[in-house]
Amino acid sequence: MLCDKFLRIQQLYRTAALLALITIGYNLVEGMVSVGLGAADETLSLFGFGLDSFVEVISGLGIWHMVRRLRRGEEERRDAFERRALRITGGAFYLLAAGLAVTAAISIHAGHRPETTVWGIVVSLVSISFMWLLIRHKTRVGKALNSPAILADAACSRACLLLSVVLLASSAGYELTGIGSLDSLGSLAIAWLSFREGREAFGKANGMACGCSCSCGDASD
Repeated sequence: MLCDKFLRIQQLYRTAALLALITIGYNLVEGMVSVGLGAADETLSLFGFGLDSFVEVISGLGIWHMVRRLRRGEEERRDAFERRALRITGGAFYLLAAGLAVTAAISIHAGHRPETTVWGIVVSLVSISFMWLLIRHKTRVGKALNSPAILADAACSRACLLLSVVLLASSAGYELTGIGSLDSLGSLAIAWLSFREGREAFGKANGMACGCSCSCGDASD
């Protein structure tokens, strides 16, 4: 019985580690696609969304490291590597937020209009679907392991989901109305969310259990 329980727990941690690696890989691909298409179509919101995905990769590496530690039976309190990753993530989010805010303000002043935001719609719909699945699976694993850290990671994935919704709203809004400033306004919203993610990352690095704007245990089942 004890052996079966141990094997079950190890399998759950392997699943959690795999989910972390999938998240890292997806964010890398999403970042490259979004930055490339955003630059080609002069879509500021899609470009900023792609840069945000690259920053999420750093955070994902910290999560993957954490899961590997937990699998070895170590405590859930973050170690030096994870705190360093969080601080790097926080700093990168702050820089991204500042850059996007300045660029969006300049674009609004200049009356910039993207060539198209169709790819923003496509990327955001794919991202919403993928993040929804990740939240579900991470939550199930976290509940099965009774791990606040893994549940917090699942809950914080909602920030990525919200970013995708913002991208979808600004991209679809532009295609429907042709109002160029909607793309820049979407970029400003992404800048604000990036700033908030940066603040949360620094908070977690300083010992907060969950810096997300959501409960650590209320992610979707």
